[in-house]
Amino acid sequence: MSNTKKGVIIGVDPHKMSVTNEVVDTHEQLLGTGRFDTTNTGYAEMRRYVKQWPERLWAVEGANGVGRPLAQRLVAAGEHVVDVPAKLAARVRLFDTGHNRKTDALDAHSIAAVAVRTEGLRVVADDGELEALRMLTDRRDELAHQRVQTVNRLQRLLSELLPGQRKRDLSATQAKTMLATVRPRDIAGKTRRRMAAEEITDLVAVDAKLKKIKAELKAAVVERGSTLMDLYGVGPAGAARVLADVGDVARFADRNRFASWTGTAPLDASSGEQTRHRLSRAGNRRMNHVLHVAAVVQIRHDTEGRAYYRRKLAAGKTPMEALRCLKRRLSDVVYRQLVADAQLRDGAGPGGHCGATLQSSAADSHPLIDTSDQPLPGPAQPTLRRRPAGRKTLTPAAP
Repeated sequence: MSNTKKGVIIGVDPHKMSVTNEVVDTHEQLLGTGRFDTTNTGYAEMRRYVKQWPERLWAVEGANGVGRPLAQRLVAAGEHVVDVPAKLAARVRLFDTGHNRKTDALDAHSIAAVAVRTEGLRVVADDGELEALRMLTDRRDELAHQRVQTVNRLQRLLSELLPGQRKRDLSATQAKTMLATVRPRDIAGKTRRRMAAEEITDLVAVDAKLKKIKAELKAAVVERGSTLMDLYGVGPAGAARVLADVGDVARFADRNRFASWTGTAPLDASSGEQTRHRLSRAGNRRMNHVLHVAAVVQIRHDTEGRAYYRRKLAAGKTPMEALRCLKRRLSDVVYRQLVADAQLRDGAGPGGHCGATLQSSAADSHPLIDTSDQPLPGPAQPTLRRRPAGRKTLTPAAP
């Protein structure tokens, strides 16, 4: 059902314990409101309430976040659901009310208004495999954070037991070796040693879980027909995060829109005759982190990415500016790889998607526009030389 031609739009402001709805027509005329619990009883009441509008579109804020359980439940029941970004809803609330004060009713109204006024919102699909991949990716991130906390506690205890012997990138095996050399006699020292031994046990357990989930992620990424892991610096966790957060790459009109979403496209901050751009803090920060890790890995090794980075430095950019240029470049590479994978999976030709290409992008990138590398529409000009024999590339060779 189109959200701009017929039927009603149900704006949903989701919370853990309740949801607030506002029903409007395509002219934003209020038809009904309601607040329901997230229990099975509340969900059934909400479904009964909206049956009076047979043609309906659900607009759920944060369908990949707090609204994910409700959105997936509605999709599984055969409802049409779109995802409304929180920033769009906040913008509409500010323009419509003149202030940005939040209430559940105002939020539901702004969410519905976004769905009425905006074309191209992401349609939530019932994809069990992708949902499982997203859960595995989130679990992996949680385990990684838990490991960092465990290592930090262990480092603190070992530094007290063995002053001046702190090791960087401490592993469980190294910690065991260090702990075996100390035999404290006082009660405080014995307590520290016991706590350190417990932390080592926890670290071994977390490492085992991370190893297992890494294998699961790798198998899941391959199962979906993705070749993202062929990109240098993108491992199973990074590839899984890209697939889980992107969903359907067709929702991005071109690589510039994708770069804006990943937070790698610089923002225009020009004023008068002064032309300049600044770093974007917007976009999906988890995707930005994946690109940051890939860029750092490429800079540390003999890759086309390192050559690109060095050319930016030679052109007068600072190391941080050159790194941001490489991240913007990698955003294009990831986008093209996603498009190529989608074409191979769907059997479409290279012209089946805007901005699509099955060619390696090792010699193709966004046009060079002053020191900010601001992306512009249109055909890209080469900025990466063709790789010499034996050099590792940003992308795999074309099939």
